[in-house]
Amino acid sequence: MDATAHHYAVTVADLDRAVEFYRDVLGLEVLTDFSVGGEAFATGVGVEDASADFVHLDAGGARIELVEYDPQGDARTESDLHQPGGTHIGLAVDDLATVYEGLPDDVETLSEPRTTESGTTICFLRDPDGTLVELLEP
Repeated sequence: MDATAHHYAVTVADLDRAVEFYRDVLGLEVLTDFSVGGEAFATGVGVEDASADFVHLDAGGARIELVEYDPQGDARTESDLHQPGGTHIGLAVDDLATVYEGLPDDVETLSEPRTTESGTTICFLRDPDGTLVELLEP
C-alpha cells in the first residue's frame, strides 16, 4: 500500500464557531465546504442516520477537516497530551511571540510561549471545543 496523507479531521460541536477560530484566529484559508448524508455515509461512519457538514482548511501543505455531525455524539472529556490517545494539531508560525500577543483574550492557552531544549518555541492552546493546537516556531 502506498498511503499518503489527505486530511486531518476534528469533530466540532458548532462548525461556524470552529471555522471562525481556525480562519480568523489562526489564519487558515477555507478551501471548501460541503455536506454529506445518506445510508452509505451513515453506514461508513458507523452512526445511524448520520449526516455531516464539513469545511476543509489549508494549513500550508496539510488539509484540516472540521466536521459537525447530526446527530452529535456526547462531548468527550478533555484529554491531556501525555494520555494515550491524546491528540493535537501542530501549526508552524514565523514569530510565535507576536502571534501569542495577538490572540484574543478568550483563547485558552496552556502557557506562554516556551523554548524547549531542542530550540523550538512552543505554545499550546485550545480551540472552542477543547482540541489542543500547538503553535510552534522551529
